[in-house]
Amino acid sequence: MFENLSDKLERAFKVLKGEGKITEINVAETLKEVRKALLDADVNYKVAKQFTDEVKAKAFGQNVLTAVSPEQFMIKIAHAQLTELMGGDKVEIDLSSNPSVILMSGLQGSGKTTLSGKLAGFLKSKKQKHPLLVACDVYRPAAIDQLKVLGEQLSIPVFAEPGNTNPVDIAKKGIAFAKANNHNVVIIDTAGRLAIDEEMMNEIAEIKSAIKPNEILFVVDAMTGQDAVNTAKAFNDRLDFDGVVLTKLDGDTRGGAALSIKSVVNKPIKFVGTGEKLDALDIFYPSRMADRILGMGDIVSLVEKAQEQFDEAEAAKLHKKIAKNQFGFDDFLNQIQQIKKMGNMKDLLGMIPGMGKAVRDVDISNDSFKHIEAIIRAMTMGERDNPAIISGSRRQRIANGSGTSIQEVNKLLKQFDEMKKMMRMMSNKDQAAKMMRNMPGMRR
Repeated sequence: MFENLSDKLERAFKVLKGEGKITEINVAETLKEVRKALLDADVNYKVAKQFTDEVKAKAFGQNVLTAVSPEQFMIKIAHAQLTELMGGDKVEIDLSSNPSVILMSGLQGSGKTTLSGKLAGFLKSKKQKHPLLVACDVYRPAAIDQLKVLGEQLSIPVFAEPGNTNPVDIAKKGIAFAKANNHNVVIIDTAGRLAIDEEMMNEIAEIKSAIKPNEILFVVDAMTGQDAVNTAKAFNDRLDFDGVVLTKLDGDTRGGAALSIKSVVNKPIKFVGTGEKLDALDIFYPSRMADRILGMGDIVSLVEKAQEQFDEAEAAKLHKKIAKNQFGFDDFLNQIQQIKKMGNMKDLLGMIPGMGKAVRDVDISNDSFKHIEAIIRAMTMGERDNPAIISGSRRQRIANGSGTSIQEVNKLLKQFDEMKKMMRMMSNKDQAAKMMRNMPGMRR
């Protein structure tokens, strides 16, 4: 995401590379390129100008440490300013009531119904809530069915009254149903509407007035750039919503909506949709997004994703197996499954500092593990537990059974053996310390 903007900002800051100090001339040249990069990213003009003015003021208002290059210094200031531009700190949704009522609003085609399902799934899995989805889109024929399908996939109940054409009435009944059935969160999916459609805007205002939601979220497609910002302002003027959800952020190479919306609407971005899968919804962290925009990766989010998938008790068992040299192919297969659950492989690699640009043009499919999984599944249980017994004839049988070649089988066996040795060595503190001391550049 934001790769065009990231590239242009990188080029802008390179103006300062090799400079001994910050001067009015080199800062002016850098910020001219930064402003151009922001405008090309479809950032609101006033926002872009205010951003560069504030970066300039801070650059001349501080002393540059001799240990820090002007380029690093300016990136540090830009990072702080980008973070502030996008809201500063994360803002949680209000879940203080029982039930907490969340009203979804947005344009036609913004992905609001899918987002309603994703949010319900997020609150169920991450916040241990017991959500109810309420279908209040009485205009789109497939809307209720779509919400029901999402509910089934997530094992979350959906309240709907297909013959009822009064969304205010459905919303009230949905909340009453939630109270009677111990649902502590109610997510109300409404019809998509246009800001210029007075009748539809009146309708959602009536729903708001009738149910007094804890939270109103405005859902908008990040890829529409300034249009997203303008629409958000029109909706906010009418609804006074509490926060924004940007969908399709993974496909947004520019970043105009994410960078402009907080300044223009003065409402925080609370969530971002980052893919088609139902778990592809993340809390929006301005500082982490600034990291990614400036090519610094997002290692905190990567660690969090890993922690969500890896069980501590299982990790302890695995550590014991490695120490006793009992790590087998079944354990390896299980680790592959855990990694795949973390999300898109290319996105995960992009979170590692310095890796984003390196993998940008590389085709890294989530099917990359397929041939490895096929080879392991073609092995007998005895072969998985003790790969040393895999003879030449067994290797041929495994290759035939997995639809791969004997060379691929040999390569995997060799890599697995090397990996086991490294894992065992790293599990032994003394050996690990010795290995680190013997690495180039580590000797004293």
